[in-house]
Amino acid sequence: MAHKKWIIRQADKERASAVSEKFNIDAFVAFLLVSRGITDDADIAAFLSDSYMLASPFDFVDMEEASFVIGDAIDNGDKICIYGDYDCDGVTSTALLYSYLRNEGADVCYYIPSRESEGYGLNNSAIDKIAADGVNLIITVDNGISAIEQANHIYDLGMQLVITDHHQIGSELPRAEAIVNPHRPENNLKFREYCGVGVAFKLVCAMYDGDAEDILNEYADFAAIGTIADIMPLTDENRSLVRAGLEKINNNPRPSIKAFAESNSKKSYTANDIAFQLCPRINAMGRMGDASRAVEFLISENLDDCREKCNRLNLENTNRQETEKNILDDIEQKIEANPSLVKGRVIVIDGEGYHHGVIGIVASHLVDKYGKPSFVIGVDENGVARGSARSIDGFNIYDAISACGDDLIQFGGHPLAAGITLNQDKINDFREHINTYAKEKYPTMPPLSLTLDYKISPFYLTLDLANALQSLEPYGAGNPQAVFGVFNMNLRAVTPLKEGKHLKLELEKKGKKIWAIKFGQNAESFPYKPGDVIDLAVKISLNHYNGKLYLSTHIVDVRLSTTDDDAYFKELNDYNLFLLNGNGAPSLYPDRQVCKIVYSYLKQNGGWNYSLDDLYFRLQGRVNYSQLMFSLKAFMQSGLITFDSKISLNNVQNKVNLEDTKILKTIKERLISG
Repeated sequence: MAHKKWIIRQADKERASAVSEKFNIDAFVAFLLVSRGITDDADIAAFLSDSYMLASPFDFVDMEEASFVIGDAIDNGDKICIYGDYDCDGVTSTALLYSYLRNEGADVCYYIPSRESEGYGLNNSAIDKIAADGVNLIITVDNGISAIEQANHIYDLGMQLVITDHHQIGSELPRAEAIVNPHRPENNLKFREYCGVGVAFKLVCAMYDGDAEDILNEYADFAAIGTIADIMPLTDENRSLVRAGLEKINNNPRPSIKAFAESNSKKSYTANDIAFQLCPRINAMGRMGDASRAVEFLISENLDDCREKCNRLNLENTNRQETEKNILDDIEQKIEANPSLVKGRVIVIDGEGYHHGVIGIVASHLVDKYGKPSFVIGVDENGVARGSARSIDGFNIYDAISACGDDLIQFGGHPLAAGITLNQDKINDFREHINTYAKEKYPTMPPLSLTLDYKISPFYLTLDLANALQSLEPYGAGNPQAVFGVFNMNLRAVTPLKEGKHLKLELEKKGKKIWAIKFGQNAESFPYKPGDVIDLAVKISLNHYNGKLYLSTHIVDVRLSTTDDDAYFKELNDYNLFLLNGNGAPSLYPDRQVCKIVYSYLKQNGGWNYSLDDLYFRLQGRVNYSQLMFSLKAFMQSGLITFDSKISLNNVQNKVNLEDTKILKTIKERLISG
């Protein structure tokens, strides 16, 4: 994985101390609240409260009109169609509103467009089918705010439209009986960060005659799942929805959730469990096939039927994982054959037949591995290419795409994620133009980063702290689980777990021993050994096992204690700039002494079995990044080493003059002579 810059949160310690004393909470918890901007007494009290904060649904403009139109349709026996979306937010929005209207006696159906053949949002072909089914009223959930043409088509066919959506509003609103959207400026809302299912939940609250807590008790699970899946900030009302939803999921699950829990043999769920176990399965249905089947699963009231449908979800998720792996394997083969694909500032990789439902996930994998904004483009049999992009904080991918609009048929997105459509013969032009843009607009590329909430002594990693941190749950976007930095730890032992899939580290500092788990890491690829002094970024939690309570320490990241992030990212940028334009300081050249340092280290270690970044950090301060990379290339050209995922030393009998290698001649000419 790409190296991350560690950033430690800052906070007003005096204010944190005052909060700790006033609210009688753990000092670390108080610091975390203050560091995350929760500093006002009223906000702190609300955050820590066990009660649920629900604003009036009529703080939304058009909410009264929406509930009247829908209520009138129910009373008149008009047929209502809920038009949803194929992602988890759209699926749960559809399930929630459909379930409520069905229980109210409405003549209601739903429609989820195909990701593959229809794409996102309303389309005229789907509207024609809905009209042919005798529908009088269409209600959108999680879409519709930009459907100007499609809204007119709905009215041309004699139907009415109510829009509920949470996406940003354009300069023109569609024709509709009511438009409920938290981003409308006319709203009287303190909090606006609802997702689609959050807006649908507020609509149901507006339509219900009784106490809103009844709706919370009935539908909070749907609201929680969609809110978690759409990575909405778990603050204010979203926090209440997710807390209430988790309570229902764990204590009073509907048949679909009970079937899912049975299939996973899990007794209770956290927000993270929902994010990484249930949400991907619901999303997989929309990515790989028909998202309507996910709605069918969620709304089914028969446990046996839910079990059968849950098996389908699990199978589709497995299919999704296999499809991802196949694309990733193909991409790695392309990179191995053509390393220049990942040398630029922005990675753009295309392949025929790449499944459009998973290319966004694959792009995220590339960002994690290479630390660069990444596009993965699938080309169909007609030569039309559709791609998904994922970016890093600090690099606005939407602005970058906009600058290359002449290469594209269409595009859309946000600063960190976007989608594009273009012709296959324009892919190389797009790759060149977006890298030129990145070079001009970002002289220094922003690094991948990891935020640490607190630098902590191992003596404070205790059950008491883990217990105190539970007051911050549920965790998610805007309220992540705390990450602690534990520095200058002596690595005592490395033990493989679960058939070598994970590692347990024994660490010690000043007589204090701790044990921590690194998930998804095997011993062969772990570049640290007993005797190393390392820093760790960790999360802690409570673990119940055999009737006892244990502290679980999970390693998020690990590095040598001598690591200098600023030096690394500066030297990496210098190296990349040289590769882009051939310019750089003479200090980038690996002279005889540098080459001796690098080769001697390789010889002492019998080669190198880990990443080149890991090798760099072992030598940091003695050689810079460019010197290391160029010396390794010179060793390869001279036959001293072989590099094929790992560095092997060759048995060379004759004396080697590295300055005769092509790479060092070229670099010397550019850096020294020129």
